[in-house]
Amino acid sequence: MSKLGNLGARLHRGEIGYDFVKNRKIWYGISILITITAIVGLAVRGLNMGIDFQGGAVFTTPKNTSVSVSRAEEYATEASGHEAIVQKLGNGSLRIQIAGIDTDKSNQIKDELAKDLKVDAEQINADLIGPSWGDQIANKAWQGLGIFLVLVVIYLAIAFEWRMAVAAFVALIHDITITVGIYALVGFEVTPGTVIGLLTILGYSLYDTVVVFDSLKEQTKDITKQTRWTYSDVANRSINSTLVRSINTTVVALLPVAGLLFIGGGVLGAGMLNDISLSLFVGLAAGAYSSIFIATPLVADLKEIEPQMKALKKRVLAKRAQAATAGVSPDAQVTDEEPVDEPEDDEAHAVVGPRTQPASRNRGRGRPSGKRR
Repeated sequence: MSKLGNLGARLHRGEIGYDFVKNRKIWYGISILITITAIVGLAVRGLNMGIDFQGGAVFTTPKNTSVSVSRAEEYATEASGHEAIVQKLGNGSLRIQIAGIDTDKSNQIKDELAKDLKVDAEQINADLIGPSWGDQIANKAWQGLGIFLVLVVIYLAIAFEWRMAVAAFVALIHDITITVGIYALVGFEVTPGTVIGLLTILGYSLYDTVVVFDSLKEQTKDITKQTRWTYSDVANRSINSTLVRSINTTVVALLPVAGLLFIGGGVLGAGMLNDISLSLFVGLAAGAYSSIFIATPLVADLKEIEPQMKALKKRVLAKRAQAATAGVSPDAQVTDEEPVDEPEDDEAHAVVGPRTQPASRNRGRGRPSGKRR
């Protein structure tokens, strides 16, 4: 077995692990700092909305146009008075995109471009996009996002419980805010492809969260009938048992997206790939982070507000304090209570505390031998 596979098996069995839940205040602080930075970037720089949302015109020149991209951008900016985005297509033609212009002036801009580019005006194809159409796209995008979030909350509340639904909702809002803030800071253009990528990463983020929640739900059955683990202990074990799986799925998903973003968009200059690849790359990374460091610790916080979980935590801590005073493990006490998915390896203390031999093995020790007289 590979080292990563062996690590995953030991994490799943509870032999080793990291206490994510105990250090949740650190993760909350990091997330709040990142979120504030994203909000400030969004407020200061704003989003670079594409032509589909602002309205404008797209001009396509004939094949094998000899003018360079930089020169064409200068001509288009002078002709329209607005910043232009020019891309060279595979057949040698130029795609000139000018957002925020009055569509009534498109013919005038077209004639000036034909003169500067030294081509026939009739050979330039003009596609006009009105601002009302862009508003419709934006409204549909917000509606789709709202419906998605509502359905997610309803599903999780039915399949799990409302606390998990709230935690998943917070994690999704966290991912959306960070992704949108990165777009504002980087200045990439927001297009319908960006919206598609944003909705896609929400599905990935939700998948990782549900995997951990499913493990947590299974391991917390009848948790109040024992006094070994608190809810936070079991929540932490659920994260560790699915940690390698979450990392593997995230890395596998990030590799092709990174190829689109850094190679396709950066090296090869296919700028249109940036629209969807940046939202996917940032969103996938943020989604993996939130499912581990935000959603599950938040569920533990919400659950331990309940009176039953408060009482359980009090009993567990009292038992541990008593065992520490006696110098033995709390698990060494004789009890009829069933453990919650207890690992059977002696190294489980790496996650939730030390273990010793069962108390039944100590029965009879110290008693005198022979018949009582």
